Amino acid sequence: MSQTTTFADAASDARSSIETSTIRAISWRLIPFLVLAYFFSYLDRVNLGFAALTMNAELKFTPLIFSWGAGIFFIGYFIFEVPSNLALEKFGASRWIARIMVTWGIISALMALVSGVTSFYVLRFLLGVAEAGFFPGIILYLTYWYPAEYRARFLAAFAIAVPVSTVIGAPVSGLLLGLDGMMGLKGWQWLFIIEGIPSVLLGLVTWFYLTDRPEKANWLSAEQKAWLKAKLDSEIAAKQAVKHPSLGQALSSPKVIALSLIYFGFVGALYGMQFWLPQIVKAFGLTNAQTGFVTAIPYLFGTIAMILWARHSDASRERVMHVGAPLLLTAVALGISSYLTDPTLTMVVLTVAAIGVFCCFGVFWTLPTAWLSGTAAAGAIALINSIGNLAGFGGPYLIGWVKEATGQTSTGLLVLAVLPLIAGLLVFAGGHDSKQEFAEQKR
Repeated sequence: MSQTTTFADAASDARSSIETSTIRAISWRLIPFLVLAYFFSYLDRVNLGFAALTMNAELKFTPLIFSWGAGIFFIGYFIFEVPSNLALEKFGASRWIARIMVTWGIISALMALVSGVTSFYVLRFLLGVAEAGFFPGIILYLTYWYPAEYRARFLAAFAIAVPVSTVIGAPVSGLLLGLDGMMGLKGWQWLFIIEGIPSVLLGLVTWFYLTDRPEKANWLSAEQKAWLKAKLDSEIAAKQAVKHPSLGQALSSPKVIALSLIYFGFVGALYGMQFWLPQIVKAFGLTNAQTGFVTAIPYLFGTIAMILWARHSDASRERVMHVGAPLLLTAVALGISSYLTDPTLTMVVLTVAAIGVFCCFGVFWTLPTAWLSGTAAAGAIALINSIGNLAGFGGPYLIGWVKEATGQTSTGLLVLAVLPLIAGLLVFAGGHDSKQEFAEQKR
């Protein structure tokens, strides 16, 4: 072996060591904290499904009123999503994410003051306004820290908060309903108060804990910063060498619009299940506490599948099948579930649907981040998320409308299956340029 080869191998080993230590340091510093933040974000967004088990009857909310309240959150979310993400790009993640968390935590706790239809709609709308920009902001933020070949697994690691918020939150929410009458408050009021306060406290910590950019990270060594900067700069240069869209071009891009429609189908299935599953399970004849534990089952399996699927996507450097196939699986499972009456079989099939939903979650966001950067990425990611989350209104409303018309939630699940079906087909039709995603500028 020549001396030159020996030196080359040594340099490669050194780079590998720096790469490993850098990714490890970033992940231990950021991911657990961001998962915790998103856990409370998602919990405060969907705990309405459990509050409804007693709140709807006490306040005389019909299925249609509940659906409007569940969905109007996403109208406020849609309106303020893009401005919020652009503000994060301008002011920095630590300040803007802190602002988002404190305001949504306060409004979530104020949901305990709901006394009728008007206050229900107003507070849910304001909760959407307050939370706008959090999820796409974190997606953008993670692109500041992770190279392309690590992105799916760590986006999935962050998104694990979604199923985990139900795995943990469902039993807790069911138990909190048991506080009914304590200090003169209803159980659903305690649910909103107790689950809203942690977001406020965590938001205050966020201001001081999050580091806006790698160059400001005093918890990385000079060598780690240098490696990360070179790696990310190389990827950005490769993207810009192909095409560097402006913010306006990115927002009007057919590719961004297609991704928005795909995400719409995904989100419709996700929230349709999220808001109505507790009521579906409760109809099996279970108590509130039992409903919480049974509802958690599909999300437990979804959590495991999401992490394994994202790692496989990164390892194989393949995205289309890893997003499209789970969406089609979800569509088939939701369709089958609408014909079942046996509780056990229903839960098995809905677990399959949840696995499909969560398998594509982390991998999906590698599609827009593969070819966008900077302000264009901030705006496009926010637009995709805001349009997609309009399905958070459409999905639950669709099931509520069908239930009120037919008296059966199952028929609503059959109609809901159309959304992930169309989304999955769009993924395969649109394709993805993996070579561009994993390209680096040659130096």
